[in-house]
Amino acid sequence: MYSAFYPGREWLDTEDKPIQAHGGSVIRVGDIWYWYGENKDHTTGDNGIWTWGVRCYASKDLYNWEDKGLIIPPNLDDPDSSLNPRTAMLDRPHIIYNRHTKKFVCWMKVMHKDGVQSETVMTADDILGPYTLVREGLRPLGMDAGDFDLAVAPDGKAYYYFERVHSETICADLTEDYTNVTGYYSTHFPRLSPPWVREATAHFCRQGKHYLLTSGTTGYLPNPTEAAVADTWHGPYRELGNLCPSDGSDTSFHSQISCVFKMPGKKDLYIAMADRWAPDCMDMDYHQYKRFYEIMFDTSLPDREAKWSAVEAQGLDLSRIDDARRNTAIARYVWLPIRFEGDKPMIEWLDEWRWEDWA
Repeated sequence: MYSAFYPGREWLDTEDKPIQAHGGSVIRVGDIWYWYGENKDHTTGDNGIWTWGVRCYASKDLYNWEDKGLIIPPNLDDPDSSLNPRTAMLDRPHIIYNRHTKKFVCWMKVMHKDGVQSETVMTADDILGPYTLVREGLRPLGMDAGDFDLAVAPDGKAYYYFERVHSETICADLTEDYTNVTGYYSTHFPRLSPPWVREATAHFCRQGKHYLLTSGTTGYLPNPTEAAVADTWHGPYRELGNLCPSDGSDTSFHSQISCVFKMPGKKDLYIAMADRWAPDCMDMDYHQYKRFYEIMFDTSLPDREAKWSAVEAQGLDLSRIDDARRNTAIARYVWLPIRFEGDKPMIEWLDEWRWEDWA
């Protein structure tokens, strides 16, 4: 039994098995918390399996989690299915509840072998499923959609924040049933290319302000998380800089945030959920692999051969940069509280902490 959070350590469920809910989020239904995410128990780093369905856990204290199984299992029968782990790569599921339709709506980012990124949308009457396929191959607003977050306003209107791949961040209004976009959207944080393009967007509200936390695009290897604030859902967003200024490694404590949620009953406690995707690479220098991405997206270099020559000249260990061969089943979780200086959020490292100890 756990009685505290231990960021970065192996986290076991109530059956003493490693929790498999990567790139995950939490949702509270009644007095039960549900933590769901990418199930990596079939991922080895050398078998081509990115994610094996969506797994969910339940808890009443946020420390001890009971495995509720695969709420969205893989589809092994259809090679064209976005849920087939042998032909597609599923990422970052997000579930929101629609109080009008009384449906739980799950969006999932899917990366296809041809490089296209799209969304799969499913709905269910219960958080634990079964989930029914509603949309597949959705390219919202005709765009390739990367990492994202979903958010619901007090009036029931919902919003979809996503990375327009290798370009900018989009905030799009969702339809009334939350299964598509309406066509109305705004653009934010335009960047030329990775590693500067923002991804892994996490939205939360505090004291009437809207916050977006985003990371740069350096694959599974971590980089500085940046914060931005606005007065409305669509902004404009004012950039606030590095969320973890005390982290000398410039890696957000070797993690990437996937979700931020407010703790009920606490005046000002917001918890950031993050993944330490590559715990075996914590000795790597962020500025070295950042340089790799700068070179690979440098349009002044004429071809791939020239880019690889430039990369080799940097003396980078490419075997540790290749995400396709990374065993993300061993990824760890980093849950930390956010503190505020005025309207600026910050995260500091804690080896151990309890939400009960916060005001």
